[in-house]
Amino acid sequence: MLGRRAVVATAGVLALCATGCSGGTPQAGAPSGTPSSSPAPASSSAPPDTATQASQEQRLTPAQQAGQRVIYSYPGKTVPASLLAHVKAGEVAGVIFFKENIPSRAQLAAAIDKLNAANAQSPVKQPLLLLTDQEGGQIRRLPGAPESSAKEDGAAADPVAAARRSGTEAAQNLAGVGMNANAAPVLDVYRKPGDFADRTERSYSRDPRAVAADAGAFAEAQQAGGVAATAKHFPGLGSATATANTDEEPVTLDVPLETLRSVDEAPYPSLIKSGVRMIMSSWAIYPALDPKRPAGLSPAVVRKELRERLGFGGVTITDALEAKALRQFGDSGRRGLLAAQAGEDLILASGRSVAQGEQVATALRNGLASGELDGADNAAALDRITELRSGLGH
Repeated sequence: MLGRRAVVATAGVLALCATGCSGGTPQAGAPSGTPSSSPAPASSSAPPDTATQASQEQRLTPAQQAGQRVIYSYPGKTVPASLLAHVKAGEVAGVIFFKENIPSRAQLAAAIDKLNAANAQSPVKQPLLLLTDQEGGQIRRLPGAPESSAKEDGAAADPVAAARRSGTEAAQNLAGVGMNANAAPVLDVYRKPGDFADRTERSYSRDPRAVAADAGAFAEAQQAGGVAATAKHFPGLGSATATANTDEEPVTLDVPLETLRSVDEAPYPSLIKSGVRMIMSSWAIYPALDPKRPAGLSPAVVRKELRERLGFGGVTITDALEAKALRQFGDSGRRGLLAAQAGEDLILASGRSVAQGEQVATALRNGLASGELDGADNAAALDRITELRSGLGH
């Protein structure tokens, strides 16, 4: 198993707030067992009952409910006062760090100490999610381990052992500065040498069974080290050509449904069964599942394919919300609301701007008030996030 179970904790959100809360391209961002031919048994993702929802709404203000679904980012070396204020108010789920935030390990550790001190004053009694992209090889925000890429681990004499070592090293490196989550491993099954997933050495193999085994070893070792793993980019970017980058432009991957399920999605069931804590959706469009919306904005992908067909009960998270693949879907607030409606639990506002996270939180809060964002669905998302955060470091 990969640590604490990834299940929906219907009453878990009640632990968020102490009694008496008042009402009222790689550097740019996250491009952010054997597979089974049959779906994993569906785990419960039913919304909480009316009493649970009412209790939650009494304990968390609308601003807290919205903010607890947003991962913030910030520019430069210093944590802005505005972000610390949101953390103290219980309006932040976590923070993602990039190289510009990490001039040195000592400065990063000091920034994390400030965030944790602010969180200690928050009415939300759960650890912040503190994460980065530390895949290995070219995709590392912190200096140091894991130095080998997924491709190098996949080509090793003992690929599973190599991937397990990289997962252990990633956990040790991140935990050493106070981080508790990682946007890794990548489960993309590449098709041709030099294509998108292969050119930066982010894919373990062209064989989905090898990807499942290697990525599973990485995730297991990482989570054993107290750092939550994120499997990405569902349902898979392995068929993308070298120039098909959702950070830069809209991408459509016209893969037949049978291939999508037997190749691209094939590594996911074993990691889901083992308890991977988070799954990140891609921003590509998959006509076989939804011809109009990118995966992370599509209920057909997130709710039906990932939750219902594959049975994932853990936390879903978007890729970078500022990706140019989303340019036709409005500003960050609108994108965040669409993602939440599609079934994404956490919204990754990774544009190095506190204002971006604020825009998303405002859109979610307004969506709850207007009914665009279903209250029971929001409560279920908060339950899953609570379950994840309560197990950080374990």
